[in-house]
Amino acid sequence: MVTSFGEILKIGINRLEAENNPDARLDAELLLLHAVGEPRSFLYVHRNDACDDYTADHYFNMIDRRAEGEPLQYITGSQEFMGLDFEVNESVLIPRQDTETLVEYALARAATMKNSISIMDMCCGSGAIAVSMAKNLPKAKVTACDISEDALQVAQRNASKNGVEKRVSFEQTNMFTRIKRGREAPLKGRFDMILSNPPYIPSGDIPGLQREIAEHEPMKALDGGDDGLDFYRILAEHSWEHMSKKGLLIMEIGFDQADAVKALLDEAGYYENIEIHKDLAGKDRVVSCSLTGKK
Repeated sequence: MVTSFGEILKIGINRLEAENNPDARLDAELLLLHAVGEPRSFLYVHRNDACDDYTADHYFNMIDRRAEGEPLQYITGSQEFMGLDFEVNESVLIPRQDTETLVEYALARAATMKNSISIMDMCCGSGAIAVSMAKNLPKAKVTACDISEDALQVAQRNASKNGVEKRVSFEQTNMFTRIKRGREAPLKGRFDMILSNPPYIPSGDIPGLQREIAEHEPMKALDGGDDGLDFYRILAEHSWEHMSKKGLLIMEIGFDQADAVKALLDEAGYYENIEIHKDLAGKDRVVSCSLTGKK
């Protein structure tokens, strides 16, 4: 019996609805479009056309993966961020719109600085921040750092996909351990901006997250320690050693972490002009600061 695209789409929707997927119709449609490699208009023009067995089997396999909680972006291998297309897999966090708040603020500050600036993206993951900055700042030099070799490989492919591979370098390092510091750092090793979206979920909160996150996204990129602040402590303690005289430190934070992160920066004693920036939902999302001049 020949089955139409419309009929297999209905089966996909029903399968996801049975698993209480709140976006069952949208996810089912996006997976079908991914299976056939066509734009949304395909669903209107070819809904009643016959679907071959190979495409149907591929589609239902993806539907099963989604029904079991695997994020849509890992199934399709793609996520949009800042208008750019990024490859994603289970080695990296899925870039989220919240992080665009950090990039947009950093770009606004970059517009007030010299044309050729050096940028570090610490905990780069998929490279969403590093690649977006390089794409929007044609004269910038960007260093993307991560502890995960697999994540860095994804980030490198994303730099190539978006045409900035010549201006983004990659460093496998556990935070700043492989980055020369203080007076040991050559001038080119001092950064005008250090950007970071570090792991910031308290360890005890992770089991209670959506299963798409808790069961599929990389634990190393989520777990911020007992209070979620482990990586902010490192950033506050060591970022100043790698910043240029007028450098900026800009970090994404959890919605309830602003006061704690600000306190860490104050306690470190190297930073001033500490500011909190909200995302589109009105939640605290980014902390920025500059050096005090005591360096």
